[in-house]
Amino acid sequence: MKYKFIEDLVSDVMFEAYGKTLDELFVNAAEALFSVICQIDKIKEKTTKEIEVRADNIEDLMFNWLQELIATVDIDSLFFSRFEILEINEKYIKAKCYGEPITPEKGGTVVKAITNYKFKVEKNGKYKATVSCDI
Repeated sequence: MKYKFIEDLVSDVMFEAYGKTLDELFVNAAEALFSVICQIDKIKEKTTKEIEVRADNIEDLMFNWLQELIATVDIDSLFFSRFEILEINEKYIKAKCYGEPITPEKGGTVVKAITNYKFKVEKNGKYKATVSCDI
């Protein structure tokens, strides 16, 4: 399982993303986010954008990564459907995102931001991220 949605919030969307590796965790979290933002299965790989994010620790890196993806939707008017991690450690990520310009018919729910509510990244053999999105 890549991710699942948790149904305990009314005004927000919460999900858990999973991964055997950091790469897999960050890709799956991005896919979960974009499955809210757009109809991810309909998004074609027409354009790419490289995104680099730094942080002091793995939790901040996940938070900043998802916030940067939301900002890219707003600033560059792009939906993404595939994410390729080029470099990653617990304080840095560089990724190539594949997608297309926003079209209303492929839109989903507008995500305004990632919130701190129950936000965490855990490692118990595998990785798990719990993320709440303000919609």
